[in-house]
Amino acid sequence: VDHQKADWVSIHERICQLLIPVRTSLPFLISEEERKHGVEQLVKRQKYIIDLTYSTAQKFIFDGKHKEALPAALHALRFSTEVYGSSSVQVVPAYLLLAEACIGVGNLQQASNYLSQAQWLVLNTPDCSSSIRHGLHRSLGLHYAAEGNFEQALYHLANDIYLASSTFGLKSIQISGGYFHMANIFFHQNKMDIANSLYAEV
Repeated sequence: VDHQKADWVSIHERICQLLIPVRTSLPFLISEEERKHGVEQLVKRQKYIIDLTYSTAQKFIFDGKHKEALPAALHALRFSTEVYGSSSVQVVPAYLLLAEACIGVGNLQQASNYLSQAQWLVLNTPDCSSSIRHGLHRSLGLHYAAEGNFEQALYHLANDIYLASSTFGLKSIQISGGYFHMANIFFHQNKMDIANSLYAEV
């Protein structure tokens, strides 16, 4: 009951009606053209649900509601897998959302599992975009920071900033998250000069 309630509050209420046409089978006695059109419409609806579940989970994470983000992020992963396949790099953003939500609720082992899946997919995709790789490094940085391994955390956050700046530009808002998390680490290490300069950059 608790899980059903959490799922409803997180995302199910928003996608309940959207799931009906997605789960309805195509009629058997239709032409090839109608079947092709039906499949195209199905994929279009699934992609809309991916965008909705992803943005909902992301909003919960930004608001610090990591527990509420988990069901929405799981739906994002499920539909991303259905549309793109489990071995596609397109499912990486959903894995990263799940990892960040798990870090937020203190489940570092589960976060590590999701990050391993994401890392494996990125490593097996030579032409993976810098945008996805910067997201992976940020999540790895957050995970190592939560474990207290600040050296590894700073390494990944530095890669995050480099990839984000090369993708979006040196003055883009996307870089600010990397600077912010890096500043937090220096703050915890009582290196206030570095921390303050990075907070100023943010």
